[in-house]
Amino acid sequence: FLSVTGTPQEPSKAGCSIADIAAGMYAYSGILSALLLRARTGVGERVEVTMLEALGEWMSYPLNFAHYGGTPPARHGLAHPSIAPYGHYRTGDGGSVIFGLQNDREWQRFCLNVLDDAALANDPRFTTNLERVNHREALDVEIGKHLNRMTRDELIERLDQGGIANAPLNDMHDVWNHPQLAARQRWREVATPAGSIQALLPPATLANAPARMGDVPDLGEHTAAILGKLGYTEAQLEALRQQGAI
Repeated sequence: FLSVTGTPQEPSKAGCSIADIAAGMYAYSGILSALLLRARTGVGERVEVTMLEALGEWMSYPLNFAHYGGTPPARHGLAHPSIAPYGHYRTGDGGSVIFGLQNDREWQRFCLNVLDDAALANDPRFTTNLERVNHREALDVEIGKHLNRMTRDELIERLDQGGIANAPLNDMHDVWNHPQLAARQRWREVATPAGSIQALLPPATLANAPARMGDVPDLGEHTAAILGKLGYTEAQLEALRQQGAI
């Protein structure tokens, strides 16, 4: 994962714990599969998931690309190895927008409708995608000159009007306040030992079985109940408390 993630100069780790999340997702699907199998056969299953194998599955495309194609994918940051312009661009107000052009027709629309620069549209260095990829650095310089005179919102509006795929580069505060999450009523209030917090509903929504968002338990809150189900007597539990074990 690190070998294909980051800039050409430096690899970069992901912004979240992807191996843990990947293994958890496959454990979840594996448990569901085992439950379905048990319902059909009456026999239980042992479910094993490793983080290595979970990430191996996630990396199947670059893994096969390198093994059968002979050349491992290079790191390109947010750029695309075979499309230009494509990636992260800054605007004059310090904003950041990610966009990419899929074909030469979009390049013409981008120059005329977004940048308002007919001359750039016909610059022989950039008229085809192949030429734009070959002159990527010069292309980004030319685009940057125009974007320095725009705000983030203005650029997004022009890209939308031109039918060019784009999105703002959101930080964590932007995601927390994202209007789509509010419009779909994805937030719920959950009690914790330290007070109430806002938490997102699980991504999968079932029409007839809404998700249950229970309170977050305190550390050790259910220890006695669990040990009791395992056969521990109250005297044994008290002895464990005296020893500081629970």
